[in-house]
Amino acid sequence: MDTHTYPVTRTDAEWRARLTPEQYAVMRGHGTERPGSCALLYEKRAGTFSCVGCDQPLFESKLKFESGTGWPSFNDPVPGSVENTVDRSYGMVRTECHCARCGSHLGHVFEDGPPPTGLRYCINGVALKFEPAA
Repeated sequence: MDTHTYPVTRTDAEWRARLTPEQYAVMRGHGTERPGSCALLYEKRAGTFSCVGCDQPLFESKLKFESGTGWPSFNDPVPGSVENTVDRSYGMVRTECHCARCGSHLGHVFEDGPPPTGLRYCINGVALKFEPAA
């Protein structure tokens, strides 16, 4: 059981009121959206991707790339915005990433990304909102 506390906390009822059913299933239930189902996969404008759960800036568009996986992919998060844990679900070991401010599940990080980091943060688009640069 995760006993870590986060700066932003909400009751289950508050999360359900704030999030759509799909967002709740992904962000609070550690689910995964269908690949290719989120419009943010195709977002190419300059700007910032933030957590739907708490508005924390997570990823800058300049570090977004097309991975061919069906989910928005990024080289690296905004420093301090994402935390990682070991995910042993589905009979495999992966690195889960979640929002450092509210603890919401975002996706997973893999070591098969392009330079400069070699990382691929594979993120559920429903967990993100996009704010274009001014």
